[in-house]
Amino acid sequence: MRKILLASAVVFFAGMNAQTKFGVKAGYALSKLNSNENDVEFGGIEGSLKSKSGFYVGALVEHKLNDKFAVQGEVEYANLGGKAKVSLPGNVTVTEKLNFNRIVIPVSARYYATPELGVYAGPYVSFKTNTTAKIEVSGVASNPQAINAGEEYLEKAFNDNFKSTDFGLFFGADYNVYKGLFVDARYSFGLTNMIKNPSGDEKMKMNFFQLGLGYKFK
Repeated sequence: MRKILLASAVVFFAGMNAQTKFGVKAGYALSKLNSNENDVEFGGIEGSLKSKSGFYVGALVEHKLNDKFAVQGEVEYANLGGKAKVSLPGNVTVTEKLNFNRIVIPVSARYYATPELGVYAGPYVSFKTNTTAKIEVSGVASNPQAINAGEEYLEKAFNDNFKSTDFGLFFGADYNVYKGLFVDARYSFGLTNMIKNPSGDEKMKMNFFQLGLGYKFK
């Protein structure tokens, strides 16, 4: 009887393991900071928020419940953030590129419309690793010392005034191209007001789109 029970347990756990896959993924990220105001103010001058290109890399684990449904957890390192563009008199433009490097942990419920095509949705939480800023000036000769000082000011301002944790929701789809190799596209939208101590109804949230490749090991 013990041998029978042991054999059944081995078969059971082997079946569970067969339903669990690990994988890796990487790709392009397009992110943007969104304010509840049409324009934002930088040092008393109005500017606009733009999208910023970045990247992400990560790992995943998927557990299939049956042929149609699965759950998946991921850990990603993502270069997110946004751009702020300020126009000054004399056709001078100052672009502030803000890099919010974060650890993103998404958890999704998945539905396989076909064996190759999966659609999914779920929540995510992200944690700040570091913040960097880069200032570009066009239309006038730039002062490197002043630019460095401005970049340091921005980095400190965002580190001091932005929350280190962000929460949101995402949805997307992936398609198995060949033997575990898949393409993946998703859109994530932040629900957290990232400003620590907002003035009045001031809000700032971050949305991002991701497009990449991944591989699930058999």
